[in-house]
Amino acid sequence: MNIQERHNALHHAGVNEAEVSKLFRNTYSLLAMTLAFSAFVALMSMSLNLPHPGLIITLVGFYGLLFAISKFRNSGMGLVLTFALTGFMGYTLGPILNVYLSLPNGGQLVSMALGMTALVFFGLSAYAIITRKDFSFLSGFILAGFIVLLCAIVASFFIQISGLQLAISAGFVLFSSAVILYQTSAIIHGGEDNYIMATVTLFVSIYNLFLSLLQLLGVFNND
Repeated sequence: MNIQERHNALHHAGVNEAEVSKLFRNTYSLLAMTLAFSAFVALMSMSLNLPHPGLIITLVGFYGLLFAISKFRNSGMGLVLTFALTGFMGYTLGPILNVYLSLPNGGQLVSMALGMTALVFFGLSAYAIITRKDFSFLSGFILAGFIVLLCAIVASFFIQISGLQLAISAGFVLFSSAVILYQTSAIIHGGEDNYIMATVTLFVSIYNLFLSLLQLLGVFNND
């Protein structure tokens, strides 16, 4: 490699590092804003004692908004739809939190779930960033995990099996953890170049992780 080629290679590496840093800043800034907005909507939903929209409306709203975000991810509308999705998820979270907070030790359960969620998210993110390991090999596990969890959720509506809900919650903890590692690694290694999609993926993982940990803690506390 001559001097010019070495200079071009170093320049290209510098540009890539700058792009990755910008993507990280945009992703985590938007993630922080959407988490705050979702928490605000959840608090409003709790204070107004709004009813849960139900499974069908929740699924239609979630996947409909997710599809729209993917379509408009390179425009300002993508940002608007991202806040719409995270706000909607915050609304669905409010009634669930009200149920847990009505329990004798509900406040402690919610606080523990929040703390564990933050610890898992920041721990996994820091590990992926510091080690810079490529976790793209998790894509197969994530796809298989999604299919298995989806089938288990559908089965839970028709078959009453002791411990099935517990297994689903534990599965979602592992699934969400794998997605956090995968998505963070994708940002570092160029597998993801859109901060809106990266934000939505991380937000949904955090949401599922929190709910799953909350349910597991409730079961272990006989609630």
